[in-house]
Amino acid sequence: MTSALSQLWSNATHNLVPRREKTATEKSLLTALLELNARQWAEFWTGWLAWSCDAIDFFSVSLSVTALSKQFNRDTTDITRAITLTLLLRSAGAIIFGIISDRYGRKYPLVINLLIVCILELGAGFVQTYSQFLALRSLFGIGMGGIWGLAASTALENLPVETRGLASGVLQQGYAVGYLLAAVINLYLVPEQSEGWRALFWCAAGISAFAAFVRLLLPESAVFLQAREDARLREEKTGLANGGTTKTKIFLRETKKMLKAHWMLCIYAVLLMTGFNFLSHGSQDLFPTYIQTSKGFSSHDATVMTIIGNCGAIAGGGIAGYVSQYIGRRLTIIIFVLLVACFIPLWIIPSTFGGLSAGAFCIQFGVQGAWGVIPIQLAEMSPPAFRATFPGVAYQLGNMVSSASAQIESTGGDHLKTTLSVPVSSDYPDGKKTVPDYAKVQGILIGCVAAFVLVVTLFGPEKHGRQFEKHRAAFEDGGGEDDAEIGDSTPRDAEANAERDSEEVKTHDHHDYPEKA
Repeated sequence: MTSALSQLWSNATHNLVPRREKTATEKSLLTALLELNARQWAEFWTGWLAWSCDAIDFFSVSLSVTALSKQFNRDTTDITRAITLTLLLRSAGAIIFGIISDRYGRKYPLVINLLIVCILELGAGFVQTYSQFLALRSLFGIGMGGIWGLAASTALENLPVETRGLASGVLQQGYAVGYLLAAVINLYLVPEQSEGWRALFWCAAGISAFAAFVRLLLPESAVFLQAREDARLREEKTGLANGGTTKTKIFLRETKKMLKAHWMLCIYAVLLMTGFNFLSHGSQDLFPTYIQTSKGFSSHDATVMTIIGNCGAIAGGGIAGYVSQYIGRRLTIIIFVLLVACFIPLWIIPSTFGGLSAGAFCIQFGVQGAWGVIPIQLAEMSPPAFRATFPGVAYQLGNMVSSASAQIESTGGDHLKTTLSVPVSSDYPDGKKTVPDYAKVQGILIGCVAAFVLVVTLFGPEKHGRQFEKHRAAFEDGGGEDDAEIGDSTPRDAEANAERDSEEVKTHDHHDYPEKA
């Protein structure tokens, strides 16, 4: 335990900026981008598209809270329960599809995942009762849960190291683009349709089906195929041909080995993603409702502000991802979270369209800028053979813990009230209307969460520039060990591996994290 605490302190005081070791093969970002082939570009944008679909589907509810309240004759807190249930069950989807992906490949699990999301989103547009809607959104959470881990591994694992920081930022902001597209559909298409809010859900289903079709046309991940071919050659060399059942047994054994070695890292990743998900959902899920209810703007204006905020998110994510390649993942996160803290007053104090729009842009620039580093930060710190399962499960467990963000804010608004100036009428003879004070509630929540994320990031690990694509697949002997690379004849045994790790902590502590107390 003493060594673990010592390493945590070292992370915070000495290793915030990772040491950059330029190698003979290292290329500039521009050179690396120009050398990407068509397959690498296609795999990246397919992962990006899948993640964008996730956002369109999820934020269909956030953008429709007012309409859903009228449809089902329920208050805002009841409608946000659907958001909570979706987030609660996403971890189940991450575990199911992450394990399948690390065992069988990236392609077909993602195709199936997107088709499930498509079917459930389509069904949500036909529900007639509140209970039916909750049931569909609960099942929908399982489908959504698998997409992030599969999308991130599909997009990032086949790219060269030099491009991964920028690619991480662009990939993560597929979520902001998805939210933006959902807002545009809600702004221009939904008002023109007699079906109202249902049209948004049907459009989301169609886009998910398109993404599944695109992924179906592309081949399996090149890195996964390389690992599978290496396993086949090693089996031929050793004369040990392992069938599907044996490979599954090996996969389960290596998973258990990984969890035993990296349990502290698993806990840390969940804590980190809990903070990040609170930060994201706390500033996004109830934003349209906040603008309409507490600030008195129309649904149209709230949607336009949402679009402006997502423009800030897209800019922040790309910039942060690029910067993280040079100053490190954790330092970039810390800088952008500090920006969030600075812009909280601009988020909650103004009462004009311009002021609130500027607040939305700046807050989302910071929030999603910090988020832009997360895909590559999780991929680099994860046990290398579990690049779909580990990041996806950590992400969605954090989602599960933060699932009540919208309900917390809604409940807080029920207890914290403010007055809004309205035209004098029989209902409001003094021209004052009492409304939930979502501005104060969100300001308090975002401030507390930003402080939590800063502390967790400061003391956390970083494995900047890790070349995880050289590692064996999870269904091979040794896959659960950190140093079992493709081409090795035999995996290191546990004692040798532990001894190596101990030496590396002494000489390269800027890359390591105390996996064992």
